[in-house]
Amino acid sequence: MRAARRVVRWLVVLLGMAAAAAAAQQDATAILVPNLPSPTIGENASPRDYLLAARAALVLGRTGEAQQALEMAETRALDRSVPLFKTDMRIGDPLIGDIEQALKALGEGDRSRAVQIIEAALIHAEQPAAR
Repeated sequence: MRAARRVVRWLVVLLGMAAAAAAAQQDATAILVPNLPSPTIGENASPRDYLLAARAALVLGRTGEAQQALEMAETRALDRSVPLFKTDMRIGDPLIGDIEQALKALGEGDRSRAVQIIEAALIHAEQPAAR
């Protein structure tokens, strides 16, 4: 009976160690993810500039750079002053929706659809947003 208990204890210890090793390996993998390449435009670029960079990167097959440019365009488009305690309100700017759709198409691997959406977004980027 004692021998059986020892075996069970050792199995529990070994399973715990295996689970910890697997968790550590997953954490290490997550930490080593590289940054997306940034588009080669200035820091003070407009959402339109980032959209143009995203379109060019997609045409050249640089999907990581295109994703980064789209995310930067979205960040620039979201820059706005917000009344106190109103930060939970969704922005009704069609440019934001276009960028989100382009990112979704890119995530699905549909580069040509992403380019089409970006071209539509460029029209909204030229118009002053209703914020």
